[in-house]
Amino acid sequence: MRNDSITLAVTLAAAVLVVALPAGAQRYPVKPIRMVIGYAPGGGTDIMGRLIAQQITEATGQQVIVENRAGAAQNVAAEYFIRQPADGYNLFMSSAALGVNVSLYPKLNYDAVKDFVPVALFATSPNLLLVHPSYPAKTVREFIAVAKKNPGKLNFSSSGSGSTQHLSGEMLKLMLGVDMTHIPYKGSAPSMTALASGEVDFSFNNIPASQPLMTPGRIHALAITSAKRSPLLPQLPTMVEGGLPGFVTETWYGVLFPAGTPDDIVNTMNAVVVKAVQKEEFRARLAQLGADPIADSPDYFRKALASEIERWGKVVRASKAKPE
Repeated sequence: MRNDSITLAVTLAAAVLVVALPAGAQRYPVKPIRMVIGYAPGGGTDIMGRLIAQQITEATGQQVIVENRAGAAQNVAAEYFIRQPADGYNLFMSSAALGVNVSLYPKLNYDAVKDFVPVALFATSPNLLLVHPSYPAKTVREFIAVAKKNPGKLNFSSSGSGSTQHLSGEMLKLMLGVDMTHIPYKGSAPSMTALASGEVDFSFNNIPASQPLMTPGRIHALAITSAKRSPLLPQLPTMVEGGLPGFVTETWYGVLFPAGTPDDIVNTMNAVVVKAVQKEEFRARLAQLGADPIADSPDYFRKALASEIERWGKVVRASKAKPE
């Protein structure tokens, strides 16, 4: 997944925010747009979804109404969403779970490729390795030493089975050769609450959902899962620097329509998102949240999704991870 530059490989003019539809049809959009988010309010996907929703509202003059339908690593929302009209007034705000779930769940009631029309990716974000203050480790190397001395005794939370937070934990188990118990929650916010309260020993989570609790006595960050340090948290080493070569994971954020949505509507919405990502204030806000901006075409998103399905499939198969 590319996350170090903004690529504007879009053939249509990004300034065009409405499109004339066939004769007799209305211009788009002419009424509020609903955005379905498969996680609880307050989590990383919800935060990012509401950010881009506000940009779409400002650009089109139509309110974007957020609807949270949490459960089963956004599968509940996905199954619901694909039954909605393909008229441009239903958007799906997705995280990387859309690509992960293909391998994680033995049977899905939707097809991640055929039932969705990718519109635009707009950000990627790494995860953090977080521990409860009582965990006897202040560095990744100390964390590894404690884990190896306590096989089968440690547990970790995530925003749900199949999230990159969950699979980051599975990847860690594989690399250390140590069994640890995964405890899924319905979103990043409850996962962080569980960590702060001491219900779990550690967690992987994205920066937006983690920052509010990253205060003394609540949760402590040991490392970041990106390939290089974040300008937002420059003091925090990468997992690679901490002694785990090749440990790089990230999630992505993007919007999709239901299959069958007309191309001109897809291209119009893509132009809205691309224009939002070009705005300095929006990029600055993403930077504050530890996220990197992306602006590209629907075709880029389609190819990236296919790549993610293959990439995470390898982790799921190797770890034998299963939904909880």
